[in-house]
Amino acid sequence: MKTEVYDVKGMTCASCSSAVERVTGKINGVDTSNVNLSTEKLTITYNEEMVTQDNIIESIKKAGYEAKPKSLDKEITIPIEGMTCASCSAAIERKLSKQQGVSSISVNLATEVAQIKYNPDEIRLSEIKSHITKLGYTPKEIQVKRDVDEDQRRKMAEINSLKNRLKLSALFSIPLFYIAMAPMIGFPFPSAIAPMEHPLIYAVIQMLLVLPVIWAGRKFYTVGYRQIFHLSPNMDSLIAIGTSAALLYSFFSVYQIVSGDHMAVEHMYFETAGVIITLILLGKTLEAISKGKTSEAIKKLMGLTPKTAIVLINGEEIEMPVEEIEIGDIVVTRPGGKIAVDGIITEGYSTVDESMLTGESMPIDKQIDDSVFAASINKTGIIKYKANKVGNETALAQIIKLVEQAQGSKAPIARMADIISGYFVPVVFGIALISALAWMFSGQDLIFTLKVFIAVLVIACPCALGLATPTAIMVGTGKGAELGILVKSGEALETAHKIDTIIFDKTGTLTKGKPEVTDIISYENFTDDDVLSYAYSVEYGSEHPLAVAIIKKGIESNIKRSELAKFEEIPGHGIKALINNHTILLGNIKLLSSENVEFDSFATDFDRLALEGKTPMLLAVDGKLAGIIGAADVLKENSVIAIKKLHEMNIRTMMITGDHKKTAKAIADSVGIDDILAEVLPGEKASAVKKLQDEGKVVAMVGDGINDAPALAQAHIGIAIGSGTDVAMESADIVLMRNDLLDVVSAIGLSRATIRNIKQNLFWAFIYNVIGIPVAAGGLYLFGGPLLNPVIAAAAMSMSSVSVLTNALRLKTYKVK
Repeated sequence: MKTEVYDVKGMTCASCSSAVERVTGKINGVDTSNVNLSTEKLTITYNEEMVTQDNIIESIKKAGYEAKPKSLDKEITIPIEGMTCASCSAAIERKLSKQQGVSSISVNLATEVAQIKYNPDEIRLSEIKSHITKLGYTPKEIQVKRDVDEDQRRKMAEINSLKNRLKLSALFSIPLFYIAMAPMIGFPFPSAIAPMEHPLIYAVIQMLLVLPVIWAGRKFYTVGYRQIFHLSPNMDSLIAIGTSAALLYSFFSVYQIVSGDHMAVEHMYFETAGVIITLILLGKTLEAISKGKTSEAIKKLMGLTPKTAIVLINGEEIEMPVEEIEIGDIVVTRPGGKIAVDGIITEGYSTVDESMLTGESMPIDKQIDDSVFAASINKTGIIKYKANKVGNETALAQIIKLVEQAQGSKAPIARMADIISGYFVPVVFGIALISALAWMFSGQDLIFTLKVFIAVLVIACPCALGLATPTAIMVGTGKGAELGILVKSGEALETAHKIDTIIFDKTGTLTKGKPEVTDIISYENFTDDDVLSYAYSVEYGSEHPLAVAIIKKGIESNIKRSELAKFEEIPGHGIKALINNHTILLGNIKLLSSENVEFDSFATDFDRLALEGKTPMLLAVDGKLAGIIGAADVLKENSVIAIKKLHEMNIRTMMITGDHKKTAKAIADSVGIDDILAEVLPGEKASAVKKLQDEGKVVAMVGDGINDAPALAQAHIGIAIGSGTDVAMESADIVLMRNDLLDVVSAIGLSRATIRNIKQNLFWAFIYNVIGIPVAAGGLYLFGGPLLNPVIAAAAMSMSSVSVLTNALRLKTYKVK
């Protein structure tokens, strides 16, 4: 079934909407048809094999109305050049969020991309790019597939450009600073250019030395003033105005010297502008290098896939680019080579290192019909495998996509910083101006007020605020990927640290999911073989773990299998079948009770098996209990340790299962689980999660099966075991690539470490600005302290961003305890 929304034009009253519902509802293959008159929308669910869009549109047209499919929101990621601080990203978000058709916009300063969700019917991509351009930034072409080499080249080009500009700036600003300061502090100085004896020569030399520095920092002026023109000033604007004020006053002093006022030589501040630009270029260079390190994890992932592979074509081995491999091709990989694409082994035996996917260092044995994954390493034997996923569909490509999405997303904790950043620069302008005017009216001279004005502008740092959260998210999610823990979003990474209750699915999560028959108890005139034979016949062909255990036992015991005349599966209860005119029931107590089968006299055996942690399956023949089959599912190796670690983290643990309460309690006790939710039907798992949420618990659900998907989606955090189904992994917020519950502990530990890092970053970013700006405005001077030199303010501003990035990079050293 497919659900679509159509825009319907021409409806004027309720009878119109009823007519549209009537004609579309009569189409063969349409399940439901609902019209909303106020929004002029038709929501219709239909069978794609029986109905086409043309059928629907034609039916509506015959009723006298016009219709067209409503475009669903598209999600795109646009790289953006020109952003220098959080004010830039905030301005883009503010502008685009006001545009009709844009449903969500998130701009990440650290990754320099915008994630946008929009309706193509209401706004075109070109319009979105146009709005970004009008703000003074450059939207780049959307890449269908990221090129790691191109990304690396672009980043290195940016870093090299900054390094070259820094070298040029330092080359001239260092002698400029010496010439300006040496006469004041008595350092050796050439008499030929002494300021009091030769003021014009002294002034012209400083002016000539500052010009290359201005050229090196020209981007601050071009971008800064452009953003002021676009009414979205940023950090570059603060630097541009601050240094421009110093330069203009210095040029005016040179003019006064030329006019004969030689004392104006004491009022030049070329060195202030020069050193400020140099220090900020130093900070920008260190920042770019640090930002490059934050995305190393994704670069490693993107560089894992081999460039070429050997493919069998008409029996001949042909080496070709990996991009040319098609689904169904037979690929050959020799020992030491990398698996090119995802596939199924058709020939050969080997061990494969899948640590790049799972974080598991031990190689895994692989044989015919086993799956292999792109970028894993073939260790011992030659294998041939049939490609079943290529290009962007491979497991590695999906991991890269998940990590990119997570690194580009924002955590809720970033909202406060985003709000502040949006108003930061205009507020700083205001503080700088008010502070300067206040000191001027209090009787201070122009030189003093100019220092205050410049210091306030250059010490303010929206960059630290903007980088505090995204850099930590980038490093945290990247580190998670290295450990085989895929966190899908910044929000999931943040929420995980708040978890106080974890619900574990039993089968396949706490246990290996491969139970074995341990007991067969027969009653009345039935033998053990009779009981096993009926159960074997009923379960034959089923893939349920308990059914597989019975089938395996039947095969091992050489039991004869009978054909089924009728078969009915009753979800959550068991199976009802007809064999040789005998009605067979196989399932739990609920099934027998619903069929009025007497059970009480055999309850002792049932309870004993349940208390031993085994799953009792009841078999009834023609309304009488024939026997009980006990099966046990073995716990995973690290289940007990994982539960113990979670208790040490003050997290309550629960187990959810369809098993009888006594069986569930026995298993829960053996692993150390706090509470159980037993006899829960598959469809009731999500309700059980919601009930705990309604009690105020922050709930995580850990599961691996299709029937866990609703509960994974309902939980605050859904955690899917990597060996589980695609549906479960799609529904989850965190995916564990290894089938190891200790990774649940690691995921929560990583979340706590990341959030702790973010809080540290935000604290220092806020404190820096809260303290720095008042000091620059003359706060200390007001109480007899020193006035902050603009050069010191520039150095402090540059280092604030670097310190935030450096702190975020500490997450790369996070280790699983």
